[in-house]
Amino acid sequence: MEKVLMLASVSSMIYQFNMPNIRLLLKQGYEVHVAANFEQGSPTSKENVNEFKQELAQLGVIYHQVDCKRGAGDLTSHIHSFRQIRKLLLTHHFSFIHCHTPITGALTRIAARKMGVPVIYTAHGFHFFDGAPMKNWLFYPIERVLSKYTDVLVTINQEDFNRANQDFKMKNIQYIPGVGLNTSAFRDVIVDKKQVRSEIGIPEDAILMFSVGEVTSRKNHETAIRALAKAENKKLYYIICGQGKLEAHLKHLSKELGIEDRVLLLGFRKDIAQLCKSSDIYVFPSQREGLGIAAIEGMASGLPLISSYVNGIRDYTRNEETGFCLDPFDVEGFAKAMDKLGGDSDLRHTIGKKNSEAAKRFDIKNVNNLMEHIYLEMSYTTAPKTELLMNKEQIKVE
Repeated sequence: MEKVLMLASVSSMIYQFNMPNIRLLLKQGYEVHVAANFEQGSPTSKENVNEFKQELAQLGVIYHQVDCKRGAGDLTSHIHSFRQIRKLLLTHHFSFIHCHTPITGALTRIAARKMGVPVIYTAHGFHFFDGAPMKNWLFYPIERVLSKYTDVLVTINQEDFNRANQDFKMKNIQYIPGVGLNTSAFRDVIVDKKQVRSEIGIPEDAILMFSVGEVTSRKNHETAIRALAKAENKKLYYIICGQGKLEAHLKHLSKELGIEDRVLLLGFRKDIAQLCKSSDIYVFPSQREGLGIAAIEGMASGLPLISSYVNGIRDYTRNEETGFCLDPFDVEGFAKAMDKLGGDSDLRHTIGKKNSEAAKRFDIKNVNNLMEHIYLEMSYTTAPKTELLMNKEQIKVE
């Protein structure tokens, strides 16, 4: 049986964004291996990581610990990770690799090049984009060089696709609309709105704003909290689902601004669809997003957006059509948008209905069809000639 490796920096990256890809590879008959840091760096709990390991084992997926780090600064740890990846490639002789995340993706492509193993690299949003800080553009020459070692570069937003297609040297480039979302799970979920709000301590008549994402500076929840403090509508409440190092800071900030009773940090939750359906507005103030699947979940649920307008988010947002699009640090603008949507239920309903329809473009079925084609093309490239001809004939018959 041919082997394929799925590799990312932390296990949560695989769990959150790549389980559909793993199932596609299993369906195509591969022995699937997963490599990531299962011990550190994941924004989810150890319990969730252990549950993920069990899920992989049940699927027959073999997982490997690689001590990858997400940051760019620790050279010693990156050398260590590179050696682990190289050893893995030497041991298992994979037909091809599908890697994710910038640092791990770079180490993998360098290691794979030395052994002649084909590589798919999915860029979940380049750090360099229009409007990005100058320091982010340090990644540009690195990705440009590494593109020469990339058999298929997968981009998930239009800006990244256009820039890579113009400037990079990969063998093939593909655009897919994100990592895929089961839009019907958000659109059609039935909830007791009153009960859900009661369970988390939100008044029945509140205008509930909702965000999902790691509690980090990149997700920029601070802008939304400061905007809530400036908004005139005191019925506005804000809940955040996610974990991260800024939890204590955001709680302290809410208290300092006198709105601690209207800001709730709920931590890691599995009932995101139910919470979306129980909310009125989706808030997405990220400083950077490859696409931003969480905001599309809000759209699929029928919510209007108040969002930043940067790189991948531009693929599905239009000011005063999907909601309000703002600079990620425009606290005044976010506050005005909160008051505008908070005070107009008809506007929320009209925009939300359009958003639910627009979200269908990012449905998992569309993404799976595209990824399945990419994997099949890789199998044609790596398979022996006789096997390739058999596979093509089988596809014709089917």
